[in-house]
Amino acid sequence: MGIQLTFCLLPLLLPDWLDPEWIITALGNWALWGVAFIIFAECGLFSILPGDSLLFTAGMFVALGSISFGGLPSGWVLALCCAILTAAAILGNVTGYWLGALIGPPIFKPRKGFWGKVFNPKYVALTHDFFEKYGNRALILARFVPLVRTFVTLVAGISRMQFGKFITYTAIGGVCWATGVTVLGYFLGTIPFIHENIEAALVLIVAVSLVPMGIEYLLQVRRKRASVESGQVESGQVESGQVESDQSA
Repeated sequence: MGIQLTFCLLPLLLPDWLDPEWIITALGNWALWGVAFIIFAECGLFSILPGDSLLFTAGMFVALGSISFGGLPSGWVLALCCAILTAAAILGNVTGYWLGALIGPPIFKPRKGFWGKVFNPKYVALTHDFFEKYGNRALILARFVPLVRTFVTLVAGISRMQFGKFITYTAIGGVCWATGVTVLGYFLGTIPFIHENIEAALVLIVAVSLVPMGIEYLLQVRRKRASVESGQVESGQVESGQVESDQSA
């Protein structure tokens, strides 16, 4: 619960130069390409970046006309942005996969200082457990969890997951995440209340991005409980059969 709260408060804890609005405004005409590069980096190289909130803000800026392409209608601009940002997210994961396959083990080793914190082996261990628990679905679910979406692809590369399977699930996750959050920003960003309270909206977006994980967790608990109950019923039936057999004997 504490980790989830940290994820939700992350947009408020970021320095000004990582604030989504500041980034897009500072990049000017290069805003879309700058956002695409950051999404690419967060999905495979560096985890402390404002991915969810940046996608939402980019969609909002398209709706407001701050991100545009000549005289194209905003709907076409949105479609183009979604395509570019989704491609950046998928390419970032592919880069992270090959990075994990080639140089993952030497990078993630105990060390002191800043890089020791960034490339802490415990992140790989935690993500590996996450990957083992959810299987292929991890590549989709991880998209919506800050930090995990970076390291899950590295772990997939380190564990030499079949690339065909990897690219299939990471592409599905890329479309759901990059396109979904950007479109959400496009339609909700023009609402005056959200636009005037953008920081609170960004916290809400990060919180909402954790919903798929919450649903998956509840489904896991339900399946586990059903499995236990099923085992108890079967055990009871076996014991009942043994009693009847003893009595007939």
